[in-house]
Amino acid sequence: MLTTGKAILDVANEHGFAVPAFNISDWAMFKGIVEISEETNAPLLVAIHPDEVSHIGRDLVKAIAERAHRSSVPIAIHWDHGATYEQMLEAFQFGFTSVMIDASMKPFDENVAISRKVVDAAHVLGVSVEGELGTIGANDSYAEGGSATIIYTDPDDAVTFVEQTGVDSLAIAIGTFHGFYPAHLKPELKLDLLKEIKSRVQIPLVLHGGSNNPDDEIREAARIGINKINISTDIKVAYHQKMREILGDDPKTREPNAIQPACIEAMNVVAAHKIELFGAAGKASLY
Repeated sequence: MLTTGKAILDVANEHGFAVPAFNISDWAMFKGIVEISEETNAPLLVAIHPDEVSHIGRDLVKAIAERAHRSSVPIAIHWDHGATYEQMLEAFQFGFTSVMIDASMKPFDENVAISRKVVDAAHVLGVSVEGELGTIGANDSYAEGGSATIIYTDPDDAVTFVEQTGVDSLAIAIGTFHGFYPAHLKPELKLDLLKEIKSRVQIPLVLHGGSNNPDDEIREAARIGINKINISTDIKVAYHQKMREILGDDPKTREPNAIQPACIEAMNVVAAHKIELFGAAGKASLY
């Protein structure tokens, strides 16, 4: 069933697990992600960032919504890392049921102002809003934002931000990078910081950029307060690496059904692992 991000994440917050937000960039990826979510009976956020939106177009978003309506698990269609108010208006027109306004690189007051403006418009339409406070690192993030260094979320600022914006969920910075974690740094989540923020902010919390962070840290983060985790790099690498293997140098390998099924299967091995790791498997029965 098609629903909102808030409807999905509020249940995750209540029951102590994280919902995967898988970034998709074509129909085959989307179809595969829905199928593995249904197989594992897990709720799903289909995440599409601006670069992906420009690639797939408005008509495919409508098709995604139609398939979501028929799904046996709850699905929200989420505009990931929206940069401007105008992009958010476009998301509403396209039929997204959840949006992220990422003004985390702006000064605090500007972040609050634009996030509040998006919330005011979105809530009239029944669309959920995710904001971001603090900045995660950026390596090969393309349209997903981030900074050269991690600016950790301040708990006091988090309280003020949620109160003044009315966002439905909050992405926080506790030690992750978009893309692969830089080789010269050690991936490490500040779980004590997460606990402090969670104790003071009652809405669902979001983790972006978890590639290369140890599974035990991610599992613990989902257990103690993270309710949505974005996954892009890990599934795309699996999908396209398998595609490179299949294509090789043979020009006769050209038909979609000779190429994509194995790519989807490789992607879904990774996706199934994430679903289990986040504690989301079987949780669709809660909705």
